[in-house]
Amino acid sequence: MLERLSVQFEAASADYAEANGIMRDPDWFLLKVQEEVGELTQAWNRATGRGRRKGRSDEELHRDLADETADLLGHILLFAHDNRLDLAAAIERKWLFKPDGG
Repeated sequence: MLERLSVQFEAASADYAEANGIMRDPDWFLLKVQEEVGELTQAWNRATGRGRRKGRSDEELHRDLADETADLLGHILLFAHDNRLDLAAAIERKWLFKPDGG
């Protein structure tokens, strides 16, 4: 599952970078993770009354949390892919289960 997602995120990211003239060097991958953590934090602050709602409904705030979490997951997978990290093995080692359910 992780490998399939990683490949899909990589293709989407590469296409986006090419279309927008973005150079995805090694630092870019980590900087994007940090950026997405910030955006998730901002969405959390809005959803929990610690930031301006900007006219967003509760449903929109909840969707924003999901969207920013998806962005963060994508960029973590991109970082792992770029650095040739075996996340499935790391999850099994650190969390003591196989992420594919096996």
